Amino acid sequence: MMDPTLAAADEPLDVLDTAAPSTADDVSTVVEAEASAPADPELSGRPDSIPEKFWDQEAAEVRTDALLKSYLELERRMSRMLPSPEDATPEEVARLQRALGVPEAADDYAIETTTEVLTADPEVNQQLHAAGFTQAQAQLVYKLAEDYLLPAVSEAYGEVFVEQELHKLESAFGGAETWQATAAQLRTWGKANLDTDVYATLSASADGVMAMNAMMQAREPVVVQADDRPTIGDEQSLRRMMQDPRYWRERDPAFVAEVTRGFERLFRD
Repeated sequence: MMDPTLAAADEPLDVLDTAAPSTADDVSTVVEAEASAPADPELSGRPDSIPEKFWDQEAAEVRTDALLKSYLELERRMSRMLPSPEDATPEEVARLQRALGVPEAADDYAIETTTEVLTADPEVNQQLHAAGFTQAQAQLVYKLAEDYLLPAVSEAYGEVFVEQELHKLESAFGGAETWQATAAQLRTWGKANLDTDVYATLSASADGVMAMNAMMQAREPVVVQADDRPTIGDEQSLRRMMQDPRYWRERDPAFVAEVTRGFERLFRD
């Protein structure tokens, strides 16, 4: 049997053989792997904000050609996803609007308001729909009108209404000076002889003031019904009628006359 130590002596081992490539192909593979390995930004000089694929390691500068190519490809893909309004077909525009929340028709808006004075208007909704308003945006338009526009309009109309009523009273009492004197008397008498709510209701219009003046002239106002027993129901109904837009805004002659007759029946000597 051969001595193992002699065989080792005849074929000496080189420990470097186990770590080094044995052929030219192996050397090429190692070089390519090292070249393709991610470069350390600190060693290559590449800024952290620039991706490695856009960095020229040898020239130590940005690869503008690769950057431009990537941008053009991105722009091409974006144009397919979202066409410009000028180039989009009606079907594409409609599909985009549906995706954003625009209803298919103006009648599909579900508008909610908290007052009867302001309600959904079909013509307004049609314009909102033509402009591409979503359900939430259309609702916001009505909410802003309710919170800001309606109070301003009501205040402006209230000022006009007061001016009109004052003009009626001045004419009925023979001029501004006479009316001012009568108004002071009515104010004193009404607060002393009438319920607070009744006084507030009557003093809110020329018709109510004239009814109050008639009661003051009689000196003994009595709140009665047909059965001579006062009730609160009719009085509250008249106050609600005076809050109706037909009374304070439209001044519907028939409606105003009905309120006036109601007070005449309720307050008589």
